[in-house]
Amino acid sequence: MVVDRFGDADADRVFHGLADATRRDIVERVLREPQSVSALARRYAMSFAAVQKHVAVLERAGLVTKQRRGREQLVRGNPDILRTVARLLESYEQIWRYRARAIEDILAEDDTPERT
Repeated sequence: MVVDRFGDADADRVFHGLADATRRDIVERVLREPQSVSALARRYAMSFAAVQKHVAVLERAGLVTKQRRGREQLVRGNPDILRTVARLLESYEQIWRYRARAIEDILAEDDTPERT
């Protein structure tokens, strides 16, 4: 199942990026307002290099982009990739809703008394 040319490798990178609480927090912050890597690093009890690595994972996943501004690099959230992921999850939800209805129909058939 592919949504807008969003392949398995793309989905794997995005979900890997979102699998960590710090990375989810970074995405949330930079979706609200672009921030430098330095500003982000001040918010976490970890080294600047560790935050850079988190940002690199998010960038490979397409969840954020970096843009140089003078000596700093601004990190911005990418809402387009989140919309694509939301559509992918919605397609899975439709499959499961269909399956749940099918199971309900089967169970309802079992509940009806047999006529002889």
